[in-house]
Amino acid sequence: MQQKRNIQIIEWEDLDKRKFYSFGVFMTMTIRATVYPATLIRTRLQVQKGKSLYSGTFDAFFKILRTEGIRGLYRGFMVNTFTLISGQAYITTYELVRKYVSSYSNDNTIKSLVAGGSASLVAQSITVPIDVISQQLMMQGQGEHLTRFRLEPKLEGGKSKRMFGQTRQIIAQIFAADGFRGFYRGYVASLLTYIPNSAVWWPFYHFYAEQLSKLAPSDCPHLILQAMAGPLAAATASTVTNPMDVVRARVQVEGRTSVIETFKQLIAEEGFWGMTKGLSARIISSTPTAIVMVVGYESLKKLSLRPELVDSRHW
Repeated sequence: MQQKRNIQIIEWEDLDKRKFYSFGVFMTMTIRATVYPATLIRTRLQVQKGKSLYSGTFDAFFKILRTEGIRGLYRGFMVNTFTLISGQAYITTYELVRKYVSSYSNDNTIKSLVAGGSASLVAQSITVPIDVISQQLMMQGQGEHLTRFRLEPKLEGGKSKRMFGQTRQIIAQIFAADGFRGFYRGYVASLLTYIPNSAVWWPFYHFYAEQLSKLAPSDCPHLILQAMAGPLAAATASTVTNPMDVVRARVQVEGRTSVIETFKQLIAEEGFWGMTKGLSARIISSTPTAIVMVVGYESLKKLSLRPELVDSRHW
């Protein structure tokens, strides 16, 4: 039986696909640029031993800013922009799987859970090689002693050559050390992190939005409620999946091969609290990410709504 909802969900068949993809690229790029510094900080916090380099999120931010400047917070960003491809693959898979699952169940929780997990599987298959390279670039500067690969002190040429020269150096070093498999190091750990994260995020997002709609005045814009639900869902999903995210970061940056052994060593060296490393940075980064993503995504879907359906929806 179809669930009666206060907040209507725009489904795949309601969208003008041309508008959806055109606006989607801009939205994804904006989100990436907004949250990248927090992602870099989270990676360094997760890879460091104990508190050898930074005592916390804000300490890391100010130290990086002071010693490496603004550019230090965006190390590896140009490489990371290639995740635009995985971003489009993610939202397409999510919407198509929701449509497919609706043939068997109208329960929104089931549709969101299955679609979220499936979308993450597809996206991570594209994202992991990009992450492996960009994470190595993130660790240069103050964190370079924590990674296997180092950049040459100086590169000749202009800004463009220096930027892509660093990327080429890292790619060549990864391939020389590990071959093609090196670019998929931590793939299993990434799947164990992001599939549950995505599968948890979407059901909780719709759940929180619906609960907030019951508490809010009837004339409250739905977009405000959705913008509040996004960070709540992100904090929930981040807390649940952070232990695997710590393991994933160490596997990819330190060149480990075993997820289980990495997990055991982390527990042995740093105890339970080692599982929470980078959690505050993750929640801090996920809050604006969730707000921007939700507002952007829901606005994107409304802007992409087929013309004949525009007047039939209440926002």
